[in-house]
Amino acid sequence: MAPSPSEIRGRYYDGKTAEVREVTVVATPGEVVLRDAVDAAPVARWPIVELGVLGDSEHEAVPLLVRRNGEARLAIEDAGQRRALGAAVPEIARLGAHRPAAAGRILQFGAGLVAAIALFWAGLQAGSDALAPLVPQSLQARLGERVYAELVGKRPLCEGEPGLAAVNRFAGRLAAQAGYDRPVSVRVVKGGPVNAFTLPGGIVILYSDLIDRAADGNELGGVIAHEIGHAVHYHPIKGLARQYGTEQILKAITGGYSDIGTLGSGGSLLLALRNGRQFEREADATGVALLEGLGLRADGMSRFFEALLKTEPHDLAGVAGIWSDHPPTVERVAVTRRAPTGAPDFTDADWQAIRRVCH
Repeated sequence: MAPSPSEIRGRYYDGKTAEVREVTVVATPGEVVLRDAVDAAPVARWPIVELGVLGDSEHEAVPLLVRRNGEARLAIEDAGQRRALGAAVPEIARLGAHRPAAAGRILQFGAGLVAAIALFWAGLQAGSDALAPLVPQSLQARLGERVYAELVGKRPLCEGEPGLAAVNRFAGRLAAQAGYDRPVSVRVVKGGPVNAFTLPGGIVILYSDLIDRAADGNELGGVIAHEIGHAVHYHPIKGLARQYGTEQILKAITGGYSDIGTLGSGGSLLLALRNGRQFEREADATGVALLEGLGLRADGMSRFFEALLKTEPHDLAGVAGIWSDHPPTVERVAVTRRAPTGAPDFTDADWQAIRRVCH
């Protein structure tokens, strides 16, 4: 079966055997699908949020596409086809990126030196738990924007002003209740997966598919409260510091071209941001406490977890994206379960505005 001129072809290595399979590659809104080039049989389905790129076109002839937490690799020999896939999936655009201009490299290296001074001044290397709150907000925000660009790329944001205002007012109330005096910002990315995560600098990312999945505003409120729990405990900056160390964070800030460490993108960044069970339990407990402290409904968090468990009882990790290293969901449902008492997390008008945030 001859490939069509626009077909993307690659070599697939499963990481377990020496077998090499010729595959075709198709990007969908939520995943990259690999099929056998001969009989079109499914070979692998990789969620976009779990993709990473090993190397770059500046240093390797053929950068490899990988899925985090796995050994499988995909090599696409044709540079034009790599660029086509990168254009279809902005999160892995660097798969076919051209070498950056020298002037840009110099500026980025200079920014890295400034960031190094700031990071060492903050004492990040001395202990992430104790010193994360001392990292200047401007530095955390810059790092958060850098990681946001790697993970979300050019995926469209939802811009419905009433809905965005509602979720950001709610997040701000939670942060104030926690005594967190730094800004928080909620962004809604159009599409899937059903997921949410928090970046350094108080940046909370919601996917609109998660909003669509929520049964009511209280379920969404529970999810946002959980993410604010991560923010107020500085879990994102702690996670990056523990995974990569100070030098590696500099790599993210400088755009990946300084000579100070090697911080990956895509899947490897998700791996660093994936919170361990201690962080997750802390964020769950904090989120529920903040809702109760404000006199709001706190039963939505457990109901949302329970709904996900019923929908995907055997593959919750795949649905939950970077929540896959969380405590057992049954445990989380039990621990966060609360009576349906208190004021609604959102008014009816705010909830309707949030539901239309992408329209």
